[in-house]
Amino acid sequence: MKLVTMLHHNKTRLGVLLTRGAHAYVLDLSDAQPDLPAEMIAFLQAGDTALAAVQRALDEVDERALIPLTEVTLLAPVPRPGKIICIGHNYYGHTGATVPAFPDIFAKFNNVVIAPGQPIVIPRASAKVDYEGELAVVIGKRARYVEQARAFDVIAGYTIFNDVTARDFQSRASQWTLGKSFDTFGPMGPALVTKDEIPDPGVLDLSLTLNGQEMQHANTRQLIFSIPFLIEYITQAITLEPGDVISTGTPSGTGASRQPPVFMKPGDEVRVHIEKIGELVNSVVSE
Repeated sequence: MKLVTMLHHNKTRLGVLLTRGAHAYVLDLSDAQPDLPAEMIAFLQAGDTALAAVQRALDEVDERALIPLTEVTLLAPVPRPGKIICIGHNYYGHTGATVPAFPDIFAKFNNVVIAPGQPIVIPRASAKVDYEGELAVVIGKRARYVEQARAFDVIAGYTIFNDVTARDFQSRASQWTLGKSFDTFGPMGPALVTKDEIPDPGVLDLSLTLNGQEMQHANTRQLIFSIPFLIEYITQAITLEPGDVISTGTPSGTGASRQPPVFMKPGDEVRVHIEKIGELVNSVVSE
């Protein structure tokens, strides 16, 4: 199922994306299953019980709970994750000649998160703002010391993340936090696709276009550190909670790596597409 957080009649609700013929709808879970939490992290905390309730609603869809997609505003699936853990240099071809022995791990804060369709803001302080299309993992269960063999047990599903970066700030220090954490530097969406729909996240095509020109194209087969490895490695140190996000890294083709460099500017449109998940589209504006 494709779970979404949406705004409808000025109320934030959870829903499931559905198609009926050529038309797209959202099944409003507040109507179809009113006992369910209306917020994504609380929903994920409810675990298998909540997912089973959604499946019951999908098995016998109440047509009165269907809203045309055009009548809702999609928000980020997890609007305010507790943690956003990002992986650097995790694609063959993006690392240069040197393959890291261990993952490069950094964090972004939840102030970065914006929805599909919301603008990425080029801040006054930076002239080198770059795109990074990525597959993101959304955690569904509390997790510590998780072995690779059971890593998928703690995953709720997957979404798209754009790890927007101010390269001028990133290069000023060995720590990347500030350059990665400007407001709006984390577009996410359009949906949280549950893991049953993506049994193998290691075989997904990913692409990013800037103003219609393809800038990145890869497959998650090219990940250096797999998702199970990342979960095992991270949970040796950090307890993951439902709604936490792990963004698994970006492939080659970033703007900073091009000659000459290509940085985003006001008026641009950036699209990240990942197989089986969908497309994340954001415009670019100046502060």
